[in-house]
Amino acid sequence: MQLPRWWELGDPCAWTRLGWGARKMNPATIGTFLLTVYTIFSKVHSDRDVYPSAGVLFVHVLERESFKGEFPPYPKLGEISNDPITFNTNLMGYPDRPGWLRYIQRTPYSDGVLYGSPTAENVGKPTVIEITAYNRRTFETARHNLIINIMSAEDFPLPYQAEFFIKNMNVEEMLASEVLGDFLGAVKNVWQPERLNAINITSALDRGGRVPLPINDMKEGVYVMVGADVPFSSCLREVENPQNQLRCSQEMEPVITCDKKFRTQFYIDWCKISLVDKTKQVSTYQEVIRGEGILPDGGEYKPPSDSLKSRDYYTDFLITLAVPSAVALVLFLILAYIMCCRREGVEKRNMQTPEEQMKRPFIHVFLNLQ
Repeated sequence: MQLPRWWELGDPCAWTRLGWGARKMNPATIGTFLLTVYTIFSKVHSDRDVYPSAGVLFVHVLERESFKGEFPPYPKLGEISNDPITFNTNLMGYPDRPGWLRYIQRTPYSDGVLYGSPTAENVGKPTVIEITAYNRRTFETARHNLIINIMSAEDFPLPYQAEFFIKNMNVEEMLASEVLGDFLGAVKNVWQPERLNAINITSALDRGGRVPLPINDMKEGVYVMVGADVPFSSCLREVENPQNQLRCSQEMEPVITCDKKFRTQFYIDWCKISLVDKTKQVSTYQEVIRGEGILPDGGEYKPPSDSLKSRDYYTDFLITLAVPSAVALVLFLILAYIMCCRREGVEKRNMQTPEEQMKRPFIHVFLNLQ
């Protein structure tokens, strides 16, 4: 039995001439076939669960590499694709994300980042984030679901919190795990706490900052809030002394002894540091007493009367027209008197004019008209 040529070309496990019933597959063909099958079936993804803690910075990177294989034409084994991919994130059933969750992606060729500080109000409530990836070359889309299960922290919130403003960083650079780890390490060397957590990261643009000029590799700046379980160190409190406060008011850099521990990688604006002691804050919470939801009886509603008192505008009309007209008339009379009745030099002109010319009628009329 001779198999047709189209069957041999179309079947990845083509019959060979080694014998009847013997099948042999090329390793490259096997890899391409399995990768295509896996890519097609991977478009139906299982939801991914993450478990951040309330009051602790949450960072989730949307890697472009994990989405590249989902857009046809599917890449072959070992083939590198660099299509521009952007992401859209929203809370399931809503057009936007939760208020505590932010998203940033600089260019279609960079990874996207979801970040924020979960609140205690959402503890125990799964938050489903829909992630839609767009291939800007083929206009294909792929969708994932990210389920955020917010856990309660044992020591939430940490009683001592400090917020630093770093001038030489953008938010996506600060969100990198190695950069954030270096910053927390520097803070730990200065503060010496037993527990230290990053609470939140905010771009300076979200605080009303200006977009930097595209010169000298200027950065937007980023606010980083950290919390610890021990009081602030003496170095962190140096910015509160009168000398440094005076220098800050004059837009000069304060003198901070521990600044050299950050200066190698992070340029901190010490005038913008914020130290918050939760143990000294007085609670202003007042218990809300709920009523029946019925407004007190204020009597029967009495609308205003339909009969309005008439007003005579005749006097106002006369005053509006008479006063400007009288002023204009007076000015007109003064101007006419000056131009017509106060003419000087007529007699002198007549004396200097020869009599022969004065006898000519048209000359006389012409001179009188001047």
